[in-house]
Amino acid sequence: MILNRLQFARARRSRLGSVVCAVASATSLTLTGRRRGAPSAINWILIVSVSFKTLDLNLLKVFDAVMEERSVLRASQKVALSQSAVSHSLARLREMLEDELFVRTAAGMQPTARALTMAPQIREALRVLEAAVELPTFVPATSTKQFTLAANDFATMVLASPLLKILGREAPHIDLTIKPVTRIDLAEQIDLGRIDVAIGVFSLPPSRFRTSLLFEYDDVLIVGKKRKLGRLDKAMLARLPLVVVSFGGEQEGAIGGFISERGLARRSEMYDRDALERTLAESDQPPRMAVSLPHFLAVPALLRDSELAAIVPRPLAQALEQNYPIAIYELPYTATPLEVRLLWHERVDGEPSHEWLHDVLRRAAENLRRGG
Repeated sequence: MILNRLQFARARRSRLGSVVCAVASATSLTLTGRRRGAPSAINWILIVSVSFKTLDLNLLKVFDAVMEERSVLRASQKVALSQSAVSHSLARLREMLEDELFVRTAAGMQPTARALTMAPQIREALRVLEAAVELPTFVPATSTKQFTLAANDFATMVLASPLLKILGREAPHIDLTIKPVTRIDLAEQIDLGRIDVAIGVFSLPPSRFRTSLLFEYDDVLIVGKKRKLGRLDKAMLARLPLVVVSFGGEQEGAIGGFISERGLARRSEMYDRDALERTLAESDQPPRMAVSLPHFLAVPALLRDSELAAIVPRPLAQALEQNYPIAIYELPYTATPLEVRLLWHERVDGEPSHEWLHDVLRRAAENLRRGG
């Protein structure tokens, strides 16, 4: 039997098409001596290929149930179908595979050699498919997962203690890696999945990112405990040598206090420069930025036994006050409240472990949202 044009076209489209076409082209294959009505070797390849493409996976579930139960009745109960539906499914499979698959005997449905060969592979395939489409499970108490966060030292200092307490109670085997939010291409790291969630102040993140409010803060002024400023007014503020924290200036590409990378703009100046400059615009002298730092760690040491004063986030000042000899003063102007947010990639939306992580971080920030 010579391969006709329709069969040849189908063969070219099939996964085995290259083999079939090569054989047909090389030999103009004619098969003889086969049982009348039986498919040729070429037709058999085509049947198997086309059958797999059009295969209803429910037929495999029926096959697996009959193999396990060795009974059409019990199989129908297992897959929640009628007996006739199970019988019809078996008939379709028999026709597609050209094998009886199961033979009815007094002892039940006995599998053929072909069915016995197929059974373990089909069982494993169904298990893999089921695992692929079901929602993954996450048990914090037993999980050994490692999460990677990106945060500056301010966010780390005010969140680390309550966060670790929650992890100790609920997920003692989970580990955290905290990377600096500065000096890295944050957007790229999140895109690549190397950072699970970033914590910071962001401006209009691209649509591929999701955000959630963690807490808000405004600015205050801190000095060494030994200094007595009295009432802090604009004139006194203008005379103070200031310490401020900035993660990058114009030389690093900052515009309006934000650094933008791959469409993600994160705040670089950790104080409200605009409000400060507006307040002192009519002063005889502009504010003096005596020290500009890329982090908050050195601030308490700089204030000790010096004339310096620092403008810092209120939650950080309250945390430092508990451990260092500093005093907190309200600024003589209203700083714009800033929103510290969680930021993550949209691809992890709905993933149980990430949903849990976001919830834990929000719980760790509860006192900050209450202002305490």
